Amino acid sequence: MAGNSFGSVFRFTSWGESHGPAIGCVVDGVPSKLDLSEADIQPWLDKRKPGQSRFTTQRQESDIVSILSGVFEGKTTGAPIALQIANTDQRSKDYSEIKDIYRPGHADLTYDLKYGIRDYRGGGRSSARETAVRVAAGAVARAILGPSVSIRGALVEIGGDAIDRAGWDWAAVEENLLFCPDRAAAARWETLLDGARKAGSSLGAIVEVVASGVPAGLGEPLYDKLDSDIARAMMTINAVKGVEIGDGFATARLAGEDNADEMRMQDGRISFLSNHAGGILGGISTGQDIVVRFAVKPTSSILTTRRTVDRFGHDAEIRTKGRHDPCVGIRAVPVGEAMLACVLADHLLRHRALTGS
Repeated sequence: MAGNSFGSVFRFTSWGESHGPAIGCVVDGVPSKLDLSEADIQPWLDKRKPGQSRFTTQRQESDIVSILSGVFEGKTTGAPIALQIANTDQRSKDYSEIKDIYRPGHADLTYDLKYGIRDYRGGGRSSARETAVRVAAGAVARAILGPSVSIRGALVEIGGDAIDRAGWDWAAVEENLLFCPDRAAAARWETLLDGARKAGSSLGAIVEVVASGVPAGLGEPLYDKLDSDIARAMMTINAVKGVEIGDGFATARLAGEDNADEMRMQDGRISFLSNHAGGILGGISTGQDIVVRFAVKPTSSILTTRRTVDRFGHDAEIRTKGRHDPCVGIRAVPVGEAMLACVLADHLLRHRALTGS
């Protein structure tokens, strides 16, 4: 299976399946002498781990990370950093009834068509369980970026109900279980999700991630544009079906004079009067906040009976059992943060190699 690695200079390769003994990744390209320990990685994993509320899957995984190599006496050595997370709460029997049936909306059919074999236990390699190691890799990327770069994510829409941006408060994100920056929307969403969960259904969502303090000059002008790499990073996350940078699709409804981010000199420095471009022009960062949003489809595993086929070519029906998120977009927030961190760390190291700064 190809395509298990992400990044160029900063690069990680993930491994493991949903119901295997463990998952993990090998992170390469990390400069030496950076401070790094399990304690630096664990808080980010705790944000993503399952079973923290009634709005996420009740699979109970502690997601404790172990550093197996590349760190000595609390410092990175420049060698590959191997990270491992044990799987401790697998219930493979929940999936035995679907081993020959393709679940609509899942990768069951395409895996079988491509490889002629699939791990039906929780989706195997295609499971969102793999995203835990992305969050671990993202924590390493944050160590490279340093404290001057802040990366924060929020849920801005669930089931078609969007936040009021006038009420955006980053502090609110830490106060509720939904990573919502609008307290009024968070209260509405709890009722919305409870209804979907009790009905055995699911809802889609939109996640927004903002990186502040990113230096100008990251990215290349043609095929390695910073925004194209960010878009690719987000599209690799399970269940993501759309990505936009800055105002994204809304720019198609603007006139040129409304979309252009005007500039003025302020205290001897260039200052932008708006940020429709999301902090990136011509594929290169401007020094403004980098803003990316991505759409997450409703969880495909639902209790409603759906029509499908089996691997023997017969029509069938399926009702998915097991423990599933009523809105997978909730736990996608820290994953989006991590993937943005990985892209920025990669481009920062590439920029240093190119310019020496």
